[in-house]
Amino acid sequence: MTDAHITVHTEATIDRIAPEVHGHFAEHLGRCIYDGIWHGDRADESGFREDTVSLLAELDLPVLRWPGGCFADDYHWEDGIGPQEDRPRRRNLFWAQGPEETPEESNAFGTDEFLELCERIGTEPYLAANVGSGDPQEATDWVEYCNYDGDTELADRRRKNGHEEPYGVRYWGIGNENWGCGGQMTPEQYAREYRRFATYVGTTDNLLLDHDLELIACGFEGHEWNRRFLEEVNGSPWGAEFPLDHLTLHHYYGRTMTVAEADEDKYDRFLADALEMERHIERMAGAINAVATTRDIGVIIDEWGAWHPEATADNGLEQPGTVLDALSAAAVLDIFNDNSDVVTMTNIAQTVNVLQCLVETDADDAWARPTYRVFDLYAPHKGNDAVRTTVSTPARAVDDDRELPLIGASSSTGDDGTYVTLTNLDCRSAHDIDISLEGTTLDEGAVTAEILFADQEPELEVGPDNADEFTADDLAISVDGDGALTAALPPATVAAVSIR
Repeated sequence: MTDAHITVHTEATIDRIAPEVHGHFAEHLGRCIYDGIWHGDRADESGFREDTVSLLAELDLPVLRWPGGCFADDYHWEDGIGPQEDRPRRRNLFWAQGPEETPEESNAFGTDEFLELCERIGTEPYLAANVGSGDPQEATDWVEYCNYDGDTELADRRRKNGHEEPYGVRYWGIGNENWGCGGQMTPEQYAREYRRFATYVGTTDNLLLDHDLELIACGFEGHEWNRRFLEEVNGSPWGAEFPLDHLTLHHYYGRTMTVAEADEDKYDRFLADALEMERHIERMAGAINAVATTRDIGVIIDEWGAWHPEATADNGLEQPGTVLDALSAAAVLDIFNDNSDVVTMTNIAQTVNVLQCLVETDADDAWARPTYRVFDLYAPHKGNDAVRTTVSTPARAVDDDRELPLIGASSSTGDDGTYVTLTNLDCRSAHDIDISLEGTTLDEGAVTAEILFADQEPELEVGPDNADEFTADDLAISVDGDGALTAALPPATVAAVSIR
């Protein structure tokens, strides 16, 4: 007998799921860039780790954010271009490079290397400009170096450095966490700085470029900050037009829980913390709608994911990759689908070796973590139309005022039919689920399904020897005489159902 019921309202479209919702984030932090993506101490070939590049290319990343993070607000991009031997070695106040905690940046991997990486793996770059210790000229010069096709010194310098054609970078972040490491600014102070930078960076797309730039402002998880920032921008001489296209926030969870040492009650609380993402999106969208009603401004979550106590400055913010973390990522991706009318991009932290990374490396190997498998399973949603999905599920209390819904789901429709993703967030028990598509009659030949983690415990960690054990398996799914689908999900699993 089923205990959870899912109804897919195939005609109730929310909005298109922007592929950028499956975006990623690579910061100069620990072993993310050096050893993870780039062999900085090697002189052979290009310097890229081909094993990492291959895994990232297979995942079809839509967008990649760089160089930070807090690193960005003490980074000066001109240090990282030109001949390697001429690049200065600089301090960075915020992040140590590698487990030896050296607060120095070699600049071996800079703008041209990052943009070559994006070309190799077929992804859009998203650059974060330095507001905390930089100035508008530095940011505008970076746009010119990357994007201008004219005859200026900066455009010629790009050509001399090996890239004749402009890169066409579209996404530009104006600062990072400027309420904290990016300058400890009040929302009003940041709004004034943002306007100053946007005046110069934003003018380039009318004067120098033949494409529009997407300007991204830094928001905060404390949502009163966002309202005050938007009101200050709104009170400027810009008038009805807002000089921004997106507003960001960061949401990490799990800061007090080591997965291997936790019990099932703590698993529940961790997953409930991940689901707080929906409340943050609603509050940010509410602030935008209340203040900036004359312009569409998208919500970007450009840092999110599990951050556990094991991830410290001493080890370059590395932590084990577990099934439980991957389960949380699936639950959050469902939230993004359900909010596709406001969420325009997200960037999980981080791409390689750091925090809830998708790829892990050691000296000789690179392998996919369980979260990589979730992104791969959810990939068919990208570019589809999200549709309303009603979930009737049992729930369990996690503290005095919160419950954890044990079953989650989201759905989308596209040229290949309907795609439904399911999560059993119950780490203790299996659940039988029925799924109905409103107004649709089904037969078994039109339905296929896959499942992740059916044979793994939530605390199971991935390594080079067991990474292949986390790939998806076929899931048995039945169709009854009324066209309803029924599936059994073991504890702590993620599934996807394709309906042609």
